[in-house]
Amino acid sequence: MGRWPSWGWGLTELWLVGIGTGNPEHVTLEGQRALREAAVVLIPRKGAAKEDLAELRLGILRASGSYARVIPFEMPVRDEGLPYAERVERWHDAIATRWVAALEGAPEGPVALLVWGDPGLYDSTLRIAARLDPAPRVRVVPGVTALQALTSAHAVPFNTVNGAVVVTTGRRLRDHGWPEGAGTVVVMLDGECSFQSLDPTGISIWWGGFLGMAEQVLEAGPLAEAGPKIVAARAEARAKHGWIMDTYLMRRD
Repeated sequence: MGRWPSWGWGLTELWLVGIGTGNPEHVTLEGQRALREAAVVLIPRKGAAKEDLAELRLGILRASGSYARVIPFEMPVRDEGLPYAERVERWHDAIATRWVAALEGAPEGPVALLVWGDPGLYDSTLRIAARLDPAPRVRVVPGVTALQALTSAHAVPFNTVNGAVVVTTGRRLRDHGWPEGAGTVVVMLDGECSFQSLDPTGISIWWGGFLGMAEQVLEAGPLAEAGPKIVAARAEARAKHGWIMDTYLMRRD
């Protein structure tokens, strides 16, 4: 993990503001106030195919009444030829480097980053911020998680009575199967519909893409029946928009 020399201009505060799943109405009042009070907002760019991701962030800033200076930076691309752990470490190093470069000569004052969902749940912004040297004071403003948006969209409880819930990734589901002892499994960061690796017998699934947004798409039912529908719906939505953020919950009957 890399460390960098002094910022020079003196970054003292870094605010990580959870913005939910992209719906401005999911940003808390605390989050809106933070965006109004920030001096600078860093906006990542991920190429032309995902330009509307930056536009969503800018729309949230406008809805919050923010007058912060917006500074874009280009997101680096992960080296798929490296082992997974090393690939992620180097990617995080590269992102921190781009923050430093983008903020050169920026106005002094709090710098904000708009983080999808909640900065503390399956997001690496806090780990990237830990690379900065000298370390700024980090403030985290919680946001609506994809888990909340998903269970709300389907009007289902997050857990069963006295039942264990495991939140995991598609990679771990593929590699290790259904987590031992879990009655409910929530899967995030899954671009391969990894539920297809499971025996669907006795499993129900609730899936959602673009949760809380106008583009929201939902599917639910027994995994054997809903699984193929989800694969098709996900592929169609991704082809239409160039990207998709989705998650799903599974429960044994």
